[in-house]
Amino acid sequence: MSSSAWGDVETQYFYSLTPDRILDAVEASGLQCTGRCLQLNSMENRVYEIEIVLDDDAVVASPSDRFRVVKFYRPGRWSKEQILDEHQFLLDLQENDIPVAAPERFPDGETLHCLGDLSIYYCVFPKFGGRNPDELSVDQLEQLGRLLARMHNVGAIRPAPHRIQINPTTYGIDNLRYILDEKLLPTEQEKPYRELVEKICETTAPWFAEATYQRVHGDAHMGNLLWHPDRGPRLVDFDDMVMGPPVQDIWLATPGRDVWSIQEREILLEGYEQMRDFERKSLRLIEPLRALRFVHFHAWIGKRWTDQAFPRAFPHYGSSNYWAEAVSDLREQLRLIEEEAQKYTLH
Repeated sequence: MSSSAWGDVETQYFYSLTPDRILDAVEASGLQCTGRCLQLNSMENRVYEIEIVLDDDAVVASPSDRFRVVKFYRPGRWSKEQILDEHQFLLDLQENDIPVAAPERFPDGETLHCLGDLSIYYCVFPKFGGRNPDELSVDQLEQLGRLLARMHNVGAIRPAPHRIQINPTTYGIDNLRYILDEKLLPTEQEKPYRELVEKICETTAPWFAEATYQRVHGDAHMGNLLWHPDRGPRLVDFDDMVMGPPVQDIWLATPGRDVWSIQEREILLEGYEQMRDFERKSLRLIEPLRALRFVHFHAWIGKRWTDQAFPRAFPHYGSSNYWAEAVSDLREQLRLIEEEAQKYTLH
């Protein structure tokens, strides 16, 4: 299992990934491209929608059948074994009729190929219709809860031996170490930021030690959910899958803290518990997981800063105001965590 959320070597770029190379990669899967290629939104990897040529007798059930989605993994981030852990999870889900976008097999039976001279791994996915929902009705929340439960039932079948385990060390201390080593923090923010992260990790490490770990999506927010008006929800983009507690997917699907958001989470869990038991005690991990996500995000931008897309997307990163806000957010997280710790102690 990797000890780093970033991979074990320095990542590289995609400068040599030309349109010709993209289309050639897709045609290596046995498909014929029309030449139409649309880049999709992705900061970490490179993802393209490719129009393909269908046989005259092909049955087209949906306009999406005319396209494939090809994903090129950022070189150096994940090893081949880590990517194949992602693919195995998706294939397991597909085999159990869980609606996901699983990679298609190349003619040699593999799901992953490599542009050898560029050291870029890639795979091809089917395209599915649907939209990212802005909000969900009560019925949809229950339906999503059942979907997450079914996904977690399959996730528990086997481990992902090469994938990172999300915990205060991997997502907290390791990311803090990177931020400090690279001197990303202004001098006046270094001490409070470090102390807050260390305190959050120290307080919550025993909670994570008691949690049940398995394969989870890892990034199950609404942007990674496609909802089709006839076919319902489909989970996509398992690039950040981890070995983690199932509550990681629950809180990202219902991330708010206000009264209605808590009600939404409870409705989702009602649907979830129709298909799978849920460890209610793990709800105390929500605010620690949120804090770790903050730290992970801060380090992620710094790690990718030499990629020209990142300064354009995060122009305020590195400023005193950026880190002051980061410290303020972590201070609020620590307050909530300490309240939860006190509640747990009283019980």
